[in-house]
Amino acid sequence: MKANLSEFYPVILHELMNTLIMVGITLVLAAIIGIPLGILLYATGRGNVLENRAVNLILNFLINTIRPIPFIIFLVALIPITRFLIGTTIGIWAAIFPMTLAASLTIARVVENNIISVDKGVIEAAEAMGSSKFEILFKVLIPEAAGALILGLTFTTVSLIEFSAVAGLVGAGGIGYLAFTYGYQRFDVAVMVITVLILIILVQIVQFIGNKVANIYTGRL
Repeated sequence: MKANLSEFYPVILHELMNTLIMVGITLVLAAIIGIPLGILLYATGRGNVLENRAVNLILNFLINTIRPIPFIIFLVALIPITRFLIGTTIGIWAAIFPMTLAASLTIARVVENNIISVDKGVIEAAEAMGSSKFEILFKVLIPEAAGALILGLTFTTVSLIEFSAVAGLVGAGGIGYLAFTYGYQRFDVAVMVITVLILIILVQIVQFIGNKVANIYTGRL
């Protein structure tokens, strides 16, 4: 069965909004969880302000265990927990929960890596000025790493667009749901092409905005 494209555009707009809502809410929640988690991951490392080997090992083990799991498997594995917490396994909020968990761990690792990559000379200069470890972390390292962090969040947002497409396969709605139900299951090439183009355009827009914001920020340093 082929979709009537003139009647299909409202459906596309509706599912596009669902995708934007999923990605937007997930990004905010994942940033709220992931950024402090990444800072804690760095701070508990050897020689850092909150050095704690046990906490650091637990956080690293958690992130290194969950991050390599393909999202579709992670999504399915969390179905019992999602049903318990959200009350359903279908719809936007049922997708936002596993997407937030996966994205927050990615952001945490991005934050840690960006802080670690800050030039050691900057740290030495701050120490020479008498700054404490807390001051170096929050007034030097994090601001210095912010430009790279913006690019990291951009990368995460692109991943979330992919996650939302996968979540559509289990009834979460969005462009992925559209591609699967109207395109793949009905063998409608036109719908498949339109949905793929929409995803490509979304990624290009996100990447452009992320690069622009990062360049503006680093230009002010």
